[in-house]
Amino acid sequence: MALKRRSKVDASFSMSSMTDIVFLLLIFFMVTSTLIAPNALKLLLPESNNQTAAKPITTISITSDLKYYINVDGKLNRIAFHEIEPALQKSIGNIDDVYVSLHADKSVPVEQVVKIMNIAKRNKYKMILATAPEN
Repeated sequence: MALKRRSKVDASFSMSSMTDIVFLLLIFFMVTSTLIAPNALKLLLPESNNQTAAKPITTISITSDLKYYINVDGKLNRIAFHEIEPALQKSIGNIDDVYVSLHADKSVPVEQVVKIMNIAKRNKYKMILATAPEN
């Protein structure tokens, strides 16, 4: 007497649920990536071939319309000129051999750059002037 199994196991695999998950993840990442606001300023930096290996602790930026920004704890904050020195002293503290990066638009008058460099000199910070690579 030959007995046959009534229920057969189907060995095929349906990819439709997997593609749904992939598309949902794709949409999720596209939406969340557009919500991230970049923490950067658009500056036209002067050009130079020289580079330094020093890593700055903080960054000061001067835009073409003479607005000052300081990078404290990874956040770019707009700041008045007279508040720059106390903000640097507060964020740096008593660390020796401090490097501060200065990002100044190339249309900024040299006088404004020198004022920031004087602040660094008074506090014994080493200043790095950020530049764009020469073409």
